[in-house]
Amino acid sequence: MFEELLDANAAYAKTFDGAGLAREPAKRLVVVTCMDARIDTLAALGLKPGDAHVLRNAGGRVSDDVIRSLVVSTRLLGTDTVVVMHHTGCGMATINKKSVREILTDIDEEHWEPFQLLEIEDQQQALREDVTKVRESPLLRDLRVAGFIFDVKSGRATQYL
Repeated sequence: MFEELLDANAAYAKTFDGAGLAREPAKRLVVVTCMDARIDTLAALGLKPGDAHVLRNAGGRVSDDVIRSLVVSTRLLGTDTVVVMHHTGCGMATINKKSVREILTDIDEEHWEPFQLLEIEDQQQALREDVTKVRESPLLRDLRVAGFIFDVKSGRATQYL
């Protein structure tokens, strides 16, 4: 598997033309979205490499670590627009902390205390919570923030907030 990845990278490197891209995103945009492999974030939003920072995690949730990355993106690298993009058919809507704990029985109790699963019970409510976290974070300032839901069947993103 690793060899296949490195072979593919070698082919990619032969035509790589991104050396001149700035580390600051050209569109001053950062997208927070899910790690779901079905979502090609740049293509879905009409972007290309160099246009935006893309932060991905399970569920596209605004965790403490996402806030940390947003601070770097917005306060140090000049982005001023944030899109939080959840999606239909998300696996985080099918699990909860109790079921995960039943599967991961080898994890000591002390490690569960700080663990944030950030499961999704109601997709629109979770999106509202995440957009609100960005808008109300004392570490972030003067940002345009929107909440989208991407439909994995149609490829369409709809703005909800």
